Amino acid sequence: MAQAILLTGQERRRRWSPDDRLEILEAAFGPGANVSEVARRFDVSTGLIYTWRRQALAVAVKNSPAFVPATVSGAAGGGGGDGGSATIVLDFANGTKVKIASSAPCDLAAAVIRALK
Repeated sequence: MAQAILLTGQERRRRWSPDDRLEILEAAFGPGANVSEVARRFDVSTGLIYTWRRQALAVAVKNSPAFVPATVSGAAGGGGGDGGSATIVLDFANGTKVKIASSAPCDLAAAVIRALK
């Protein structure tokens, strides 16, 4: 006679609400937290926690302004070597370097930055 096992418990694939995900992420990446311990406590894999973190960071970066630290270099009263006018120099991570004169319209400077982003 053949045997059949009937699983009536929780479904195989669990659904986590955004609030549950946020609670787990805060517990896993809070000060002094251990991701493995949090994963065991909530019965979720560490890989899934890191996936949720990566997704949350991608959304946060996409929705936030892209501010970066600025440094002032050169002489205090001098310009960028172009006749004394102030110049903004942008060094992008891909190696692109852009110089924008202070007299350039804000819309033009913003368009250039967006195009190179």
